[in-house]
Amino acid sequence: MQTKLNLGSGHFPLKGYLNVDINVRENPDLVLDLNNPKSLDVLPSNHFEHIVLDHCLEHLSDVFGIMIQVHRLLAKDGVVEIRVPHFSRGFTHPEHQRGFDFTFAEYFNPGFKGGFSGAALKVKSMKLTWMIRWDLKAPYVNPLTLFTLKVISAILSFLANLGPYLCSRVWCYWFGGFEQLEYIFQK
Repeated sequence: MQTKLNLGSGHFPLKGYLNVDINVRENPDLVLDLNNPKSLDVLPSNHFEHIVLDHCLEHLSDVFGIMIQVHRLLAKDGVVEIRVPHFSRGFTHPEHQRGFDFTFAEYFNPGFKGGFSGAALKVKSMKLTWMIRWDLKAPYVNPLTLFTLKVISAILSFLANLGPYLCSRVWCYWFGGFEQLEYIFQK
């Protein structure tokens, strides 16, 4: 069995990964309903070296239930990559149930008295990105606008990650919000 897992693969399956999604039209390797964390019980514990949840968690009703399952599935020293919308842009899609901020990572620290989730994960990195998915924007803007947006995004993303907590709470609103927050955790 694969040692790499892509949960909520949707339109973007990853080569060399076990791609899991609820939508059979996307032709995933395994069809599971991630709104039911117990659906992941069919996968082996402590098996996966790398798990990706790329713009998946914001669609789910039981985020911590899924994260507890992700923790169970991860092998020792395994890595989980999570990309979600920042709360400043989290509800721009009609199917999003929530946006995220940097405090999400605190719930995986066993010392967090405010609500440890039960899944101990170490934060390796977190970063904000102002704009993502240029391929989806390209059909709607002219090439000069697209180039300008890419330059602005690179600058704003760089500056935001110099002080991500401050950006997340204050100046993200001055620039129309950030489209993506990425967490890299390790078990």
